[in-house]
Amino acid sequence: MARPQSTSPKTPQVSASVRPWSARKLATAALQTIERTRSFSDDVFDHMIKDLEVSERDRNLAFELVYGVMRHYGTLDWRLDQVSRKPMVRLPLTVATTLRVAAYQLLYLDRIPASAAVNEAVELIRKQPGHNWSGFVNAVLRNLLRQPVPLMPDPALDATTALSIRYACPTWLVERWLRSFGFNQAERLCQQTIGIPPLTIRTNTLRCSRSTLLDRLKTEGIPAQETAVSPVGLTLNKCGNPGQLSALKDGWCYVEDEAPQLIPLLLDPQPGDRVLDACAAPGGKTTHLAQLMKDQGEIVALDRHHGRLKSLVSNCGRLGISIVQPCHFDLTEYSGAGQAISFSAAHRAVPALLTQPFDRILVDAPCSALGILRRHPEGKLLKALSNIQHAQALQRQMLDRVSALLRPGGILVYSACSIEPEETTEMLSGFCQEHPEFLHEPVTPWVPAPGQTLITDQGHLCTAFQTFNMDAFFACRLKKSL
Repeated sequence: MARPQSTSPKTPQVSASVRPWSARKLATAALQTIERTRSFSDDVFDHMIKDLEVSERDRNLAFELVYGVMRHYGTLDWRLDQVSRKPMVRLPLTVATTLRVAAYQLLYLDRIPASAAVNEAVELIRKQPGHNWSGFVNAVLRNLLRQPVPLMPDPALDATTALSIRYACPTWLVERWLRSFGFNQAERLCQQTIGIPPLTIRTNTLRCSRSTLLDRLKTEGIPAQETAVSPVGLTLNKCGNPGQLSALKDGWCYVEDEAPQLIPLLLDPQPGDRVLDACAAPGGKTTHLAQLMKDQGEIVALDRHHGRLKSLVSNCGRLGISIVQPCHFDLTEYSGAGQAISFSAAHRAVPALLTQPFDRILVDAPCSALGILRRHPEGKLLKALSNIQHAQALQRQMLDRVSALLRPGGILVYSACSIEPEETTEMLSGFCQEHPEFLHEPVTPWVPAPGQTLITDQGHLCTAFQTFNMDAFFACRLKKSL
């Protein structure tokens, strides 16, 4: 899956500490860093954990607090505004974040005593330099505990405001979903953004079968069950840190949601094929393609981010895959016409790996990532309409570029972790109008039987609006005429 677009992907610098950090202190610091640097929650959290002395218990609680606050950010602010004499938007970031972390514990967690949440919030803010906000924080949180729960806005009177507050979704996004999908479907999409996603893994069929992997997990005391649609997926329960799974370390599996596990099936690569994964890193779909090809043939794994290609190489090594050829290259830096490819003068020479046509191409395009907000909840705070517009331009460029790299009769699959029309149906319609040599093929034959309800009237795959608890993905299959 292409990495969600971030305004600023830089990793924050966090100084090491010789003293253990509490979960609440870590969560408050991480949340402030996410807002200040507009970085991904997982990048910030993982970086801080490396530099700080934190117990496993506090690490787990801090993780819950960071992601919980991000998922319910707008609702927390609405509740706090009801009991504070100062609106949240006018408070210093340190104060506002401290209140959100405490409020999340009071409103959404039932195992933490209210006194612990309030007292540590007061202590944390008291230690901050400058103005002493401890009395203010204490008063707001006590008011939150004492005052009656306010009534939520009525959807019949103002659907946008009601859904925005109830599910902590930005109003611009709620308005879009209401226009595109109607109230019921818009509410389902909003509700999914506050859900906790399951931990799903994909079996590495080059090393074991799904049943063998399931037996191993059960032997190790890890409850798991087969995914409903993906023929190689397992959903795990209460496994702790997935990075510590012995099966993962041994290359028996790859952590991946069920929805993206369906995308390589649509490409249907065969052993011996020459395949291009145009946005490959960190290698989830690349390695799945290699499994389907029985590690026979060639996969050119293209990505413009050199650092992320290192992760792809590492994943291929762990999974025992040999046919993947990593290639650091930006498809948007050249233009092609027919089979004659010309590159911009600013770019280095064309990689030799791209000079021969491909049998199959996967474009798992960079997108707004609005279909995976439950996994990247900071997107509800940081994303804007411009993210969709920027992603749409990149997607169209990439499709235009790879169209010249596919042999006649070859197959192209386009996918995105978004269901926004500009990034899916509208963009594809425009592409096919300008490239009449590409013909749409319904994905029906390549979707496992339990997932036939995921196929749209147009023959595309759409994993939103379903009961399988998947992320929201879109995919279609195109064939290049002879």
